[in-house]
Amino acid sequence: MRCQDPRQCGQKLVRRQPLKPRQRSEIPVTRHLNILHLVVLGVGSTLGVGVYIVVGEVALFVAGPAIIISFLVAALSSVLSGLCYAEIGTRILWTGSVYRYSYISVGELWAFIAGWNFILSYIVASASVAKAWSSTFDSLIGNHISQALQKTFFQYMPDYLATYPDFVALAMVLLFTGALALGARQSALITKVYTGINVLVLIFIMLSGFFKGDLHNWKLTEQDYTSITPGSGGISSLGPLGFGGFVPFGLDGILHGAATCFYALVGFDAIVTKGEEALNPRRSIPWSILITIFICFLAHFGVSAALTLMVPYYLIHPESPLPQAFLYIGWDVARYVVAVTTLCALTFRLQDIFFPIPEVIKDMAHGGLLFQGLASPWKVFARTRTPIMAIMSSGSLAGLLALLFKFSDLLNLMSIGNLLVYSLVAFSVLVLRYQPEQNLSRKEEIDISECEASPLETIPEAGTSNILKTVWYPINTFPTQESGRIIYGCTLLLVLLLTILGLILAQWPSQVFSGDPGLTTVAVLLLLLITGVTVIIWRQPQDPTALYFKVPALPVLPLVSIFVNIYLMMLITHRTWTQFGVWNAVGFVIYFGYGIRHSLAGNNHQQPPASTSQTLDKNIPDAEPS
Repeated sequence: MRCQDPRQCGQKLVRRQPLKPRQRSEIPVTRHLNILHLVVLGVGSTLGVGVYIVVGEVALFVAGPAIIISFLVAALSSVLSGLCYAEIGTRILWTGSVYRYSYISVGELWAFIAGWNFILSYIVASASVAKAWSSTFDSLIGNHISQALQKTFFQYMPDYLATYPDFVALAMVLLFTGALALGARQSALITKVYTGINVLVLIFIMLSGFFKGDLHNWKLTEQDYTSITPGSGGISSLGPLGFGGFVPFGLDGILHGAATCFYALVGFDAIVTKGEEALNPRRSIPWSILITIFICFLAHFGVSAALTLMVPYYLIHPESPLPQAFLYIGWDVARYVVAVTTLCALTFRLQDIFFPIPEVIKDMAHGGLLFQGLASPWKVFARTRTPIMAIMSSGSLAGLLALLFKFSDLLNLMSIGNLLVYSLVAFSVLVLRYQPEQNLSRKEEIDISECEASPLETIPEAGTSNILKTVWYPINTFPTQESGRIIYGCTLLLVLLLTILGLILAQWPSQVFSGDPGLTTVAVLLLLLITGVTVIIWRQPQDPTALYFKVPALPVLPLVSIFVNIYLMMLITHRTWTQFGVWNAVGFVIYFGYGIRHSLAGNNHQQPPASTSQTLDKNIPDAEPS
């Protein structure tokens, strides 16, 4: 389907997946998960490479002991995103993917961007966990593998790639790719056992740090640096040391560290995918998300504090920080225990990450946005019904990244992908709350072969000629197509303004706050415009439909979430932005060259638009369902 004019092209980009019921599943879903079950799931999906590896990378090169503040900033950002995720997840319980949420609320292009970057996040996460596993294993056996590979391949590796190809990480990725292709499944029992052991080991690490730690490691001076290596010619041989003390890299280091540490707190979205199995989604999903983020923050805070108390931050091993920390304090047996536990934790995390990737790829392929061959029946393994092409393509890409990319680049790429996805979730919450009601029982599925009128599509309505007046003085007390379009346009404008403001504050903070005439004036004007547009959104009527959970302080909280996420994205390195841009450029080529013409929504675009007076879960019970 080709665009006949720019208006038609624009309508295709924002066409939405309708909330239209179709045949229910033959197997009824049993509600059996309480808050404890969901918290265990969320903690198990979050604790992994972040708490065992990222703490060393960030403490050594980015934030020093102030990494604990970096985790606090990242946790606050995660809370804002988690609240938005809770509303969108409990509003549409049966979708289970941010790709579907975006398709329903804000349109096809945004859904593609969300799904495409969701795939990136999980592929990069798989590669980073495999690389962390390889580094931990290599450290356990004396670094013989890395030394041999570096000696052989160092001269052939360009600066923007790793110093040597990591064949162990590649082997791990291929191993799990093969297991998933053969029909491996997740086990709830293994998840619970792993989470329990993981938490116990982390508690041991924290207690060890507080017993063996030295507060002087948070007050280091240049004399401490030079006394460690006398005759070495000064502190330059010890690497990037900063200014010493608790915050050696300043506020800039804390904020850059938060941008990377955000990756370590990603995983609570696994809770939302189980919304249909929760006993009382209104209560259990929001609370379990918040409790999960709080527990994971405490774990990362405690481990970071213990690590930087046990070892001066500039002596932390970047690839195996915790085992080497116990070696530093003379607890050799504990070193091996922690190293083996780290390997087990990373192994579980790797298999846990692999499962969602082919499902999202298959979902997008079924909808026509990706190549149909990724989900076609003849390419599915006959016995296990696994999507072989989706598994092999994602596994091959993850293996290539694990083989060639630096671990720090993978961390940043993972963070920027998740920050974008969570921003789209907050965007979806804001837009969907102000749209006309849509009708779908929470136990019914979505028929993606139907197409709903886009929020920007012109529909004759009384008062459209007076749209400027209705912006400030809405005629109706309930959402209409017109007010929905106003919200959509205002939210897009706000995202643009917030992006410009975030860029200015991230790149030129000292000039802005020191009173630079140009930048300060621009920042103030942006704040005034953002405030004005926010007031316009606030004056529009909200959907009065009862929901399981509603984000408080609308529209401020989702906008703050979007701004914080964008600001953290702007702090990430130029190299990461280049890699991120290449990935999304490839995605846009696929979408505009294939997806926009093969979309199932586009194939049914001639159908009349869905009713503008529909309702979503009108009668939501306050009590748990029987």
